[in-house]
Amino acid sequence: MFANTGDISPLLANIYLHYVLDLWARQWRQRHARGDVIVVRYADDSVVGFRTQWQAQQFLVRLQERLARFGLSLNASKTRLIEFGRFAARNRRKRGLGKPETFDFLGFTHCCSSNRSGGFQILRLTVKKRMRATLLAIRDELKRRRHEPIRAQGQWLTRVVSGYFNYHAVPGNLIRLGGFRLAVCRLWRQALKRRSQRNRLQWSRYGRLADLYIPRPRNAHPYPEDRFASHTRGRSRMR
Repeated sequence: MFANTGDISPLLANIYLHYVLDLWARQWRQRHARGDVIVVRYADDSVVGFRTQWQAQQFLVRLQERLARFGLSLNASKTRLIEFGRFAARNRRKRGLGKPETFDFLGFTHCCSSNRSGGFQILRLTVKKRMRATLLAIRDELKRRRHEPIRAQGQWLTRVVSGYFNYHAVPGNLIRLGGFRLAVCRLWRQALKRRSQRNRLQWSRYGRLADLYIPRPRNAHPYPEDRFASHTRGRSRMR
């Protein structure tokens, strides 16, 4: 959310924002808020949730004033007030509006959704733009490793894909991660084909290689309220 933090290290910036934002937001919540207030911050990106639009607007005004005192400002391209949460879809339908807006945070697109029993659920999907960037980086690295032994390439892909899944494998995101795995499989097959035009790699053999080295996605994390403390009672949690 923030711009103009200057040429300081991420650690110092985090300490600085803890004073400028976290402690101040906690005091504001205790003095002025009505109902639950959610504050989640990672480095210089933050998400703040309120019960009412009026409170959100008041907080935004006060936050801008607070930041200005320290020579900081909000990044206008990333700062938005959106209607999101348990009742957002229903309230928007009553007003003749479309689906609730989404927002990107920590590599995920957060969406209003429902579970199998019809209850509200936050759906988190890997941000498409970031996923494409990761696939392009894998493609370029496979080109660089083209003449390495297949086993070495496979072991490298195992580490890369496993690391990607360890972060992104959350409930509701497995279909998108399945698409990511399929794209990685295709990139590797193309790289193997190009390094030897004479010896074409048959799909059956490649399928065995993919099953051996490229893991399939499985849920690695719980739902948002467990992992990110998405809703709190009685006090604000600062991240």
